[in-house]
Amino acid sequence: MRITSPHAHTPGNTGDVMKQIILATIPGLIALTYFFGPGSLINVIMMTAACMGVEAAILKLRRRPLGFYLGDYSAAVTGVLLGLAIPPYCPWWIVAIGAISAIGIAKHLYGGIGYNPFNPAMIAYVILLISFPLEMSQWAEPRTVLTESKELIGPFSALSHIWFGTPLTGALDAWTGATPLDSFKQNNSLLVEQLYASDSLFSTARWAGAGWEWVNIGFLAGGIYLLYKKIFTWHAPIAMLAMLFFCACIGYDNGSSNSLGSPLFHLLSGGTMLGAFFIITDPVSSAVSNRGRLIFGALAGLLIYLIRSFGNYPDAVAFAVLLMNFAAPFIDYYTVPRTYGHKKAKRATIKQES
Repeated sequence: MRITSPHAHTPGNTGDVMKQIILATIPGLIALTYFFGPGSLINVIMMTAACMGVEAAILKLRRRPLGFYLGDYSAAVTGVLLGLAIPPYCPWWIVAIGAISAIGIAKHLYGGIGYNPFNPAMIAYVILLISFPLEMSQWAEPRTVLTESKELIGPFSALSHIWFGTPLTGALDAWTGATPLDSFKQNNSLLVEQLYASDSLFSTARWAGAGWEWVNIGFLAGGIYLLYKKIFTWHAPIAMLAMLFFCACIGYDNGSSNSLGSPLFHLLSGGTMLGAFFIITDPVSSAVSNRGRLIFGALAGLLIYLIRSFGNYPDAVAFAVLLMNFAAPFIDYYTVPRTYGHKKAKRATIKQES
């Protein structure tokens, strides 16, 4: 029996793959919910429903079969990833604008699944971040740094605030604060040890800040699960993490006021692991070949470090991914393997001409 290409390297159809990706986000979502309250869980549920709703509406306008296209769960994955990326307790209209931006603009404007040159979740995240910087900077404080007078926000209070703008038993500022990346970004004169001593985020977690290191470990666990299931190859995520680690080793000077953060700090803070295993591995907007994925991931890691350290935005995953989406066709042009037998045919032609 003759076996010809294409050969499948991932289990099942697109819907099966997307469901595995959603399943793999659960450890990170559990960590977010435990440390920061129910806001992230509410975000994910609302954003997923909104993305599926926008997808259905646009499919209806385009006269496409709803069951077939909704059944690939690509809109659900976009909703889950965007819901995980935005801060907890965002108002409902942030969710609505995010869903329209991700599905309506970044996906269907280019023709739908398989045609979008940019990652839809990251396009929507950047649109929200640039348009609504105040709402997109209000991260809840983790449970490990809350005082006795401030407990984690309950689900009913959270829903009331999200939908109706009800104050959370006082000003929202009492429950929100800077992220660890913000703290390093705003540090001008303190030694790292002094920063750790003065910032409550580092009182119970010295690697990457309270809550954040466990969130990243959760997404790392989900990424390892996806690698085990062969949903994607290791090339892009490992290259990104290795480059970020390498750059952080160069930029870390053992704790002066000019220190840019330790390697563990960069690996386990912000959206590092979410970006490495769930964002840059997008098969549509990433590089195609394994060699191209290595380059794609390494350059993404370099950009993340440079933007974090010298740019205006502390967590640079979204910007780095979108810049690399621009570069993906160029990378593919120089790294996609030639067809089998090409070199042999070229040698035969040269031999004939000589």
